[in-house]
Amino acid sequence: MQFNYYPDTDSLYINLSNRPSANSQEASQNIVLDFDEDGNLVGIDIDHASQVVDLNRLETQSLPIGFIASA
Repeated sequence: MQFNYYPDTDSLYINLSNRPSANSQEASQNIVLDFDEDGNLVGIDIDHASQVVDLNRLETQSLPIGFIASA
């Protein structure tokens, strides 16, 4: 899973899979779900992210993380 924030557009993309998106569906205003060709969720795009989520904090609980990278 990878979180990508783009400050120029204030959008947050949560990449859930390495599979390419084949279809997108708007879940609610400013939130788009991306699906692969088999219908599996592969990503979540949040427009105006700073108005939708708290970008100052990332917290995990009981998440079996083997590797953490920060750019």
